[in-house]
Order: sequence, then C-alpha cells, then structure tokens
Amino acid sequence: MAAFGLQPWRTETFKISPDPLLIDKIRDVVGLYLAPPANTAVFAVDEKPQIQARERTAPVLPMVPGTPERRSFDYVRHSTVDLFAALNTATGKVIGKLSAQQRAVDFRDFLDEIDRQTDPGLAVHVICGNLSAHKAPTVHKWLLAHPRFQLHFTPTDSSWINQVERWFAELERRCINRICRYCDRISGPGH
Repeated sequence: MAAFGLQPWRTETFKISPDPLLIDKIRDVVGLYLAPPANTAVFAVDEKPQIQARERTAPVLPMVPGTPERRSFDYVRHSTVDLFAALNTATGKVIGKLSAQQRAVDFRDFLDEIDRQTDPGLAVHVICGNLSAHKAPTVHKWLLAHPRFQLHFTPTDSSWINQVERWFAELERRCINRICRYCDRISGPGH
C-alpha cells in the first residue's frame, strides 16, 4: 500500500448545516465559550447513546519494557447504557449520569443533577443539540420552574461545535474502544 500512497485508514467527511439560523446559533454558542456572561456557569451537554458495557474474559496483562500490553480478544457484553454528560466550559469538570434510555424524562432528570451540582447563585447556560427530548413538554415545564437555566441549541447537523463532543471522543479513545486499561471495565465519567 505504501508504494501506491494508499492510506485506507484515513477518512474525511463534511456536511454544511442546512439550519436557517446557522450563523446566529454559531455566534450564540461561540459567544458563550469566549465571553460568558458574569455569574454564570456554561455547560456543553450531550448524550452518548448505546455504549456497550463490556468485560474482558481474561485480565489485561500490563505493558512492561519490551512487551506491549496484552489483552484477550473476546469479551462478555453486559447490555448497553446511555451516558449524559455536561462539561463545564470554564473548569473542565464533567457531570455525568448513566441512563437505560434517552428520553425527555431522562434529560430532565439530568438537568436536575446539573442543578444540584451547580452553585445556586449562578445562572446556568446549557449548550445542547436539537434532540427532540431537549424540546419536549416535560423539559419545557422543568425550565419554567427553574428560571436560572437557559438552553442554547447548536445548529442542525453541527454537533462538532459542542465542546462535550471532544470529551466524548477522548472517553471513546481511552476507554470505550479499548475497554479501560486501568480497570478493564467501562466506568463512570471523570475516569
């Protein structure tokens, strides 16, 4: 392959958002990242659905000088979970919550978790995608009861602008794809 300059492991994709409010939404989200209002906490929030909870059938043998880390190729699957994550854009702290499903009530419960873990004196700005669960009546009702919370939506097909996506990519690279080398299992956020 090298002789022909082929690199089959490389991929590129790109899509321009059809969102009519693309520029306004990008300005809103980037503005929150670069210059958040005073006395606020800004959270980049998203869900990672259908994470496979897997366990290796044999212990991972650690890397030693001259020998790579070794692991069995097979594993036992223990169903799937959805991970809700909120990345505080100022501190880098992540609030996470596992859920069996990705429903509006689960998102509302996750907003409750963010509320519990955030200083009550701060306004809370939540950057999230356009998932229907984020706009459901149960979430709207919750927001009316919690006026310090304000949702900001990324443009359609533009999850790349949500900073928590970078955290998900690291989580996947370090733990999910490899089955965490530190404990040989999937573990919660912040691991």
